[in-house]
Amino acid sequence: MVIILQLLLLVVGFVMLVKGADWFVDGAAGIAERFGIPQLVVGLTIVAMGTSAPEAAVSISSAFKGSADITIGNVVGSNIMNILVILGITSVIVAVAVQKSTVRYEIPFMTGITVLLMIFGITGERVDRLEGVILWVFFILYIIYLYRMTKNQQAQEEEKKEKQSALKLILSVIVGLAIVVWGSDIAVDAATKLAAAAGLSEKFIGLTIIALGTSLPELVTSVSAARKGKADLAIGNIVGSNIVNILFVVGTTAVILPVPFAAGFLVDMIIAIATAVLLFVCVVRRQKLTRTGGAVMLLGYAAYFVYLCIGK
Repeated sequence: MVIILQLLLLVVGFVMLVKGADWFVDGAAGIAERFGIPQLVVGLTIVAMGTSAPEAAVSISSAFKGSADITIGNVVGSNIMNILVILGITSVIVAVAVQKSTVRYEIPFMTGITVLLMIFGITGERVDRLEGVILWVFFILYIIYLYRMTKNQQAQEEEKKEKQSALKLILSVIVGLAIVVWGSDIAVDAATKLAAAAGLSEKFIGLTIIALGTSLPELVTSVSAARKGKADLAIGNIVGSNIVNILFVVGTTAVILPVPFAAGFLVDMIIAIATAVLLFVCVVRRQKLTRTGGAVMLLGYAAYFVYLCIGK
């Protein structure tokens, strides 16, 4: 009975995370549009941060509650799942085109900061405040890179839209953020109690159930884009989200409260790095993630899940 109740609460928490993130993104994007911020910058920053809001809320909430395994496991698990499962499913539906800048700069950058996170974790057995600040410095540099990339492009055609009221947009941001924070609190509590009741480790819960729940916004966005014939946006969005997860989510959490890094996460970090390299290998020649590549990714996650189940 306890397990059923916690599962229901976990689902409620995930629904709140997804819906809250959706309202937050819509409100933030609307405010940015009113101030004339380029749409590409909005998509690669505000939207990426919005879809990473569940990871941020869960990680910060977990850190304050002392569930460090969920904090790191959530981010590492989400990043692995974003590539192997979400891009795997998306590319099986339709081949996904990749922009040159994503292949040349963003995927290698994502790989590099994943290695950096692993180094931070294994050298001090935690990600401390100074390392959190370093991650935030890289995050600011990433934002500057995106802005300059946008400035170098030709001005895009402006779409004529009815501007929503500023009050409505602000309320959307505030309410969305509040729902994300509340949902994360419910999800973390439920996942922790579920782990205890079922005899599962917090690491396993963080790398699987919590990772899946906080990756739902990316999953919905990517599959929807594929079905609407806009699959070329999928890889850029996923790579951007993974970068935000490490630099913004882990960086912010570590600045607030140093995050312990369990030795057991070393294997998962290596898999996260291998996953990023696999994505690069799949797209570097043809600048496209084919159905074959997607199938390989899904098989890769199946093998990783078996590993997690054996070591749970």
